[in-house]
Order: sequence, then structure tokens, then C-alpha cells
Amino acid sequence: MDTHARLRRVAALVAAIAATLVAGTIGFHESLGEGWLQSFYRTIVTLTLTGLDTVPRNDGALVITIVLVVVGLTIIGYAGAVIVETIAGGVLSGALAERRRERTIDQLRDHFIICGYGRVGRRIGQEFRASDVPYVVIDFHEDALASAHEDEVLLIEGDATKDENLRRAGLDRARGLVAASDSDADNLYVVLSARSAAPGLTIVARASGEDAERKLMLAGADRVVLPYTAAGVVMANLVLRPQVTAFLDAVTTAAGPELQLAEIEVHRTCPAAGRTIRELRIRHDTGAIVIAMKKADGGFDATPEPDATIDVGDILIGVGSPTEIRALEDLFAVAG
Repeated sequence: MDTHARLRRVAALVAAIAATLVAGTIGFHESLGEGWLQSFYRTIVTLTLTGLDTVPRNDGALVITIVLVVVGLTIIGYAGAVIVETIAGGVLSGALAERRRERTIDQLRDHFIICGYGRVGRRIGQEFRASDVPYVVIDFHEDALASAHEDEVLLIEGDATKDENLRRAGLDRARGLVAASDSDADNLYVVLSARSAAPGLTIVARASGEDAERKLMLAGADRVVLPYTAAGVVMANLVLRPQVTAFLDAVTTAAGPELQLAEIEVHRTCPAAGRTIRELRIRHDTGAIVIAMKKADGGFDATPEPDATIDVGDILIGVGSPTEIRALEDLFAVAG
């Protein structure tokens, strides 16, 4: 039995006790003419089987007493079963842990949402953790839930195609979303829902084929990945260009210890904006290399010259060691 079912049983038990107390108090008050407090006291001691040292004065009160004794026995037996099951199932600790997770998710900003935590989703999570990027997982399949608990990730247990679960994951505060389900239909529904709710969100989706890729792009995905096609390209490159592939693996894997790729957006308040690569002495002062620039108009400068001007809105693609990348990020940090 899941946590929600156990909580419903506890709520039903509490409601039954409250209803019995109310009914018993009213019954004794009407049949014996006692005050409300005395009637409530008589109901309590009768229901808990402790009894009173006086016998009710009329048959109506005797009948109420008998009924309360029977109900009390039933409630005590049911309560014992619920308590044992609650302790065994860890409902209290589970509810507290779930509440802590919800509070943590509520505090997230600029995080990512992974919809689907199968093989692809789990690999995405590994990369996010290696990059120290906050993220939330949405899934309800048993194997995916087991993986999420094993990885100790922030989890929304539910269907990602439901708007409510996307809201619970903080869609309005998220930086990006990955639709990584094995189902093209589910990914399409997630993309449609996410794009309508958050027009500026970065969305990457998984597709099984070109037809699904086209539909996902129409639905609003920024990029669509075909795992089988990508795997074929990688395998071909491993044969044709093994060293190039090894280099790309080194710089694109977050856990890589030697080299990393980074993209840095130049904001209006960045002191380095409007200056050239030569003037900023990027290679000399940081050790990192700017290998490409995406200009504000969408075009790419794949091999920027030293005299290339870095403008507001440009996105720099840099490569270097983790220390060098941090120095490059500091150089283009927004002025406080």
C-alpha cells in the first residue's frame, strides 16, 4: 500500500473517532439531560472502555453505552492495525521527506526539469550532477523511481504530461526542460504544455525518428535529439576520426578532468563588452581559448580573430581546464 493510501486510512480513523464522540455526546445529553461537558466525559470513558462507576438511568442511555462499547472495540482494533502498518510503512518519515523535497523544489531558481528518468534521462542527470546544476525529475514508472531514489535526486512522482506536475517541478522558474521519455507521444505532449506555459524556456526533446523530430520542432522544442542517429554518427566518427572524437568527448563530458567547453553570454552590464579579444588578453590572462562566437544576429564566427569585437548579446564558446574556464567566466562576469 502506498503512502497516500495509508494517509487516507489514518484520516478515516480520525474522522470515525470524531464522529463517534460527537454522536455519543449528543446522545447522552438528550437521553440523560446531563450537561455537555458531562456528556462528553461519559462518551470518552465509555468509548475507551474505561467505564463509569454509575449505571445509566434509562434504557436509551444503556443502548447508547452498548453501541459505544462495540464501536470503541472496533476503533481500537482498527487503530492498532493502522498504527502498526504506519510504523512498518514509514508513512510519517516518508511524508516528512516528501515535504522536505517539495520545499527544496519550491526554492529552486534557474534549474532544469528532466521528464522521464530512463536510460537517457539518467545519463542527463549524471551530466547535470557533474556540472553542479540543479534539476528536478518527473516520472512515475517503477524502474525510473527506483533509479531516482538510488541517485537521491529531487523527484516529482507523477506523469510529466500533466500540467500540475510541471508546475510542481517549478516550470515557471526553470531555465530549461528535457523531454527524455521513451514515448514520442509523451514527449510531444510535454513540449506542447511546457512551451505554452513558458514561452522563453529552453526545451530539448528526444525523438525516435525523423517524423517525431519534425512534430516536436513544430510543437516548440528548441532542439531535438535522435539517440539512435546520434549513436550511429559517433560510431562512424570513432572509426573515421578517432582522435577528433576523443577530443570532443573530453570537452563535452562534464566529468572530464582535463578540458571543458563553456558558453558565456555577454550581458549589457559586463565591463568587457565592446572590447576585442586582443584587448582583453583572454588567452594570456585566463589560459582559456575562445574557439567560436555566436553573434547577437544568430550567426557564428567559428574562428574569431584577435581583433574581433565582443558585443553585448554575443555568446562565447570557450575551451580550457576547469580553472581556466572559471577565470574566463570571471572575466565576463556581470558588474555588481
